[in-house]
Amino acid sequence: MKQYDVVVIGSGPGGYVTAIRCAQLGFKTAIIEKYNTLGGTCLNVGCIPSKAWLDSSERYHETVHSHKDHGIDVGTVKLDIKKMKERVQKVVSDTCGGVAFLMKKNKIDVFHGMGSFVDAHTIKIQSKDKAEEIKAERVIIATGSKPSQIPGIEVDKKRIITSTEALVLEEVPKHLIVIGGGVIGLELGSVYRRLGSKVSVVEYADSVIATMDHEMGKQLHRVLKKDGIEFYLSTAVLKAEAKGNEVIVSAKDRVKDELIELKGDYVLVAVGRKPYTDGLNLKAAGLTTDERGRIPTDEHLRTSVPHIYAIGDVVKGAMLAHKAEEEGVFVAEVMAGQKPHLNHLLIPGVVYTWPEVASVGYTEAQVKEIGIPFKLGSFPFKALGRARASNESDGLIKVIAHKETDEILGVHMIGPRCADLIMEAAVAMEFKASAEDIARTCHAHPTYSEAFKEACLAATDNRPLHL
Repeated sequence: MKQYDVVVIGSGPGGYVTAIRCAQLGFKTAIIEKYNTLGGTCLNVGCIPSKAWLDSSERYHETVHSHKDHGIDVGTVKLDIKKMKERVQKVVSDTCGGVAFLMKKNKIDVFHGMGSFVDAHTIKIQSKDKAEEIKAERVIIATGSKPSQIPGIEVDKKRIITSTEALVLEEVPKHLIVIGGGVIGLELGSVYRRLGSKVSVVEYADSVIATMDHEMGKQLHRVLKKDGIEFYLSTAVLKAEAKGNEVIVSAKDRVKDELIELKGDYVLVAVGRKPYTDGLNLKAAGLTTDERGRIPTDEHLRTSVPHIYAIGDVVKGAMLAHKAEEEGVFVAEVMAGQKPHLNHLLIPGVVYTWPEVASVGYTEAQVKEIGIPFKLGSFPFKALGRARASNESDGLIKVIAHKETDEILGVHMIGPRCADLIMEAAVAMEFKASAEDIARTCHAHPTYSEAFKEACLAATDNRPLHL
């Protein structure tokens, strides 16, 4: 029986990055993946294909609707959904192939099959062809998550689908009904709206992206509505039923107390994700899950069994690929006796719609709830020269700073390239920068990043230069 210092179960961003860091630190490492390709949900049916679809659909939409504003006449534009899908699949296969190369480069043994505990140190790997067991001095569980479902609604993967099926559709829906106004629902809804679908979003809460700063949700709702997406907020879905090529969604407006019926050809159920621990046989290792299916851990991500750790979507916190990566590196370095640092408050969140939404640190509602004295500063992109030059005037950057110390407590932005812009805020906050620190740092002109400087000027003493 093969023996390893560390065995990682799951090869998503958390798992494979963890394995690489363990190998770098001198641990004899193995990784187990139940599917034939490495990369987990993110690389195969999540982050990577969805961003590839977003990019392709954005280019198509720009060509059809916006190029004329720049004096570019492209004539008749034809959508080749098959070719677009092939490009996405190539991006996925190339990325997954890159992970396989990294495993080989770092001398990490890869096992394909379902990993499950025989006992706390023994893991059984069941593939189609055989079953084998390996021994592990330490185990890291990084099995990720799967789409949540709504009780009473059967996902048939044909007309009533999850994000996995939405990424491989053979046609552009005529009318896509999205249940859930969170990140996944809005990103995929945006893809198909750009490609020509009618898109309706049904959300139980009173705002979209409800977990982010309320003003960001309000702004995104406004922009997406202007782009043609229709919204049914504060609305509870009662049932969804497929009849041939049609799907009927019955819902109830919780404010007006009125019944609503929507008819479309596809329904996307995007009501979040839940930890995936099926088949792990956690009980054999002495582990249990909490009421939400998560594996409890301590501040070092160690489970109740000291040599077993868990990271990413199977533990508490935001379900983000980069959060899982950072946790994996953290665990590897803890096991090596190092003293790593990980501040979960400063893990940025991003919504890859257009405009993009990004956030790091406390929201305004959170600082009010905690009772921290604060001040606000904001700056709209429409007042920025670079944004006007690029026809990107929607959105703003909002800075929350401590009222007494001026330390930046949270930054929230909606606008062009915010997925990249948020990192200046994250770095600043890691080093406990004040709003004035950023305001006095020279930013290149003309750039989108100037909006962050201006928002910090507004937070410092209400003195933005271009507003």
